[in-house]
Amino acid sequence: MIQMIKVSFIYKENQLTGFELKGHAESGEYGQDIVCAAVSVLSISTVNGLEQLAKADIRVDSNEQEGGFMQVELAESAIGNAAAQLLLANFKLGISDVAISYSDYIKIMKDKS
Repeated sequence: MIQMIKVSFIYKENQLTGFELKGHAESGEYGQDIVCAAVSVLSISTVNGLEQLAKADIRVDSNEQEGGFMQVELAESAIGNAAAQLLLANFKLGISDVAISYSDYIKIMKDKS
């Protein structure tokens, strides 16, 4: 069975409030998987930016033992935070480019609300 990372974007009242990542790319050997590396860098950088630059209150849920799952969502109080919105839009742009370039390993799913 082909492994794949599935990405969903979370919206509330037509505003991007977070994202969810599920699965594994397995586009290369462990430590050589460039799709996994790209997704990891984009998602962790976004979380760090939301917390440290936007000072946004966020909820992060991830599977630390097995990996393959991460959900990041703004708290209600942070939805109107312009810096947080910009960081999430930048994540969506970056992850969409990765999905276009590596469509065998990553897929953008229908938005969640």
